[in-house]
Parts: sequence; structure tokens; C-alpha cells
Amino acid sequence: MISKFLSKLKSILFKSAVSPETPLKKEKKAAKPAKTSKTKTKTKTKTKTKAVNSKKNIETLTSLPGVGAKSAKALYEAGFKTTKAVIAADEKDLLAVSGVGINLVKKLKKLK
Repeated sequence: MISKFLSKLKSILFKSAVSPETPLKKEKKAAKPAKTSKTKTKTKTKTKTKAVNSKKNIETLTSLPGVGAKSAKALYEAGFKTTKAVIAADEKDLLAVSGVGINLVKKLKKLK
């Protein structure tokens, strides 16, 4: 039981060390100025399409046993976009996602 706790603690600490790098990548993309109004329209359309796609992907993740709406959203935001990606993922990577516990990981590993 202690080893489970320590592994969960390591995964939380590991995730917090990685998370500051992600906003920097987003800032670089946002820093590019739009050239014309057509580009702005395309960007808005792409954003809407991405939002629709993300909602669909999150809904498909909820089809996995033990994965609810919150867990699906956390998995999606952590980079697991498909059910195959979640099933194929390493246990340590899944435990690094906030809202995903050892019991959920066990359920997902039974699907392999």
C-alpha cells in the first residue's frame, strides 16, 4: 500500500515538473500576429472545429469502463486523444493524470 502511495506521489511530482513547459508552447503560437481578416475567420473556424472534435473525443473516452466525464476530460487534456491510446498507455503515464487512480488503471489494463 505504501508503494502505491509513493508511486502516485512520484507521478504527481513528475507531472508538476512537466506542466510549466506546456504554456510556453501555447504562448509561442499565440504570439504570431494575424495578417489579414481572412486568417482570423479561418482561425475561428478551426477553433470551433477543434472544440467539436475534442467534445467527440471526450465522449468516446467515456465508453471505456470506469471512465466518467471528468476522467475522460483529464485524459484528453493529458494527451490521450483516443481509446486505443489510453489502453496502450503505460500505467505510470496514466497515474500521472490527475483524477485517474490505481483502480481505474487496473480496469483499463484488463482491456488489453
